[in-house]
Amino acid sequence: MIFNALLIAIREIRRNLTRSFLTVIGIVIGVAAVVTLVTLGRGATQTIKGEISKMGSNLLILRPGAGWRSSGTPFSLADVEAIRTQINGVADLAPFVQSNAPATFQENSSNCDIQGTTVNYFRIANWEIANGRTFTEEEVDDAASVAVIGETIRKELFPNVDPIGQRLRLGASSVMVVGVTAAKGQGGFADDLDDNIIVPYTSLVRRYTGNQGGRFVGQMMISGEDGFPTTQIVAEINSLMRERRNISGSKQDDFNVFDSQQLADVITSSTKVMTSLLGAVAGVSLLVGGIGIMNIMLVSVTERTREIGIRLAIGARAREVLLQFLVEAITLSCIGGIAGIMVAYGLCHALVKVVGTPFIFDPAINLLAFAFSAFIGVLFGFMPARRAAKLDPIDALRHE
Repeated sequence: MIFNALLIAIREIRRNLTRSFLTVIGIVIGVAAVVTLVTLGRGATQTIKGEISKMGSNLLILRPGAGWRSSGTPFSLADVEAIRTQINGVADLAPFVQSNAPATFQENSSNCDIQGTTVNYFRIANWEIANGRTFTEEEVDDAASVAVIGETIRKELFPNVDPIGQRLRLGASSVMVVGVTAAKGQGGFADDLDDNIIVPYTSLVRRYTGNQGGRFVGQMMISGEDGFPTTQIVAEINSLMRERRNISGSKQDDFNVFDSQQLADVITSSTKVMTSLLGAVAGVSLLVGGIGIMNIMLVSVTERTREIGIRLAIGARAREVLLQFLVEAITLSCIGGIAGIMVAYGLCHALVKVVGTPFIFDPAINLLAFAFSAFIGVLFGFMPARRAAKLDPIDALRHE
């Protein structure tokens, strides 16, 4: 019976192709809008996570000062060792010092960021070496004049020369290039993560920043163990540093801890909320499409009143007539849902190139959108179908 009702529904749709197209256009737009927005939203979320992950795995940054851009009393090497030995869940830790100086090689020059740290930093910040090597712990202890450069520096200063083993002048001193990091591009808070030169922090302190009375660590880069809650690490660091910096009671901290995972969670949560909101707004057009289906089905019932009367007169039951018109409404909605998914697929492929996010095909949202379009057919097709089923055969036969 359902199969016969489906055949009749397809015949009626083919008989009035233009009207059927105009009927389902609302469903097509609604499904396409919902699927496109949700897909782009998930792509944006994935992009944000990727950009933050470029900064490092489970990265925590301990900085002096109350705010991210504020400055304060730097940390001592004893502070570094205390965090390394007394804080649970710390996988890696590296002191970090920054400076700025003009870098020159032959006739090429560039004003660049110099980062002083230890070997651990390359693991913490997920740096891969494309050419050469990192400096060693012995070179850190000896304050050796060695450097690992970023891909941008390599292109600007060594466009036609292998930089490994070359002497690069940094301000009034020079360093030997021992490695080149793999390109990261833009990420985190930096426009170009590859526009940097990484040297042993002991070398940077001695040659560029001065000892600062032994308290020369500008900040610490900390990597948490996988699966260990970073919130617990942050709480323990706060407690330890307040004790070591003699901050008691309600006094404000003169340091701050940046948690990349917490930032990623907040941004991801905000993106999901916005995506859901936009998806819900786009879903309103599905309801508009459903109203269009209901209107056309009511018109169809009126046009086919005599046909309904004949069917009822020769023995068709009311539920069979109801099923026929309900199947027709559902068929229209499903066609609109399939067409909407196809349109969304094309739109997503085009828009991800414009907005710069990956295309993440999610079968769940596509199936959900299709199921909702079918539900719209049931919801808005039931009233016209019920009206057709309740027609009196004699009155229907008299209808002109």
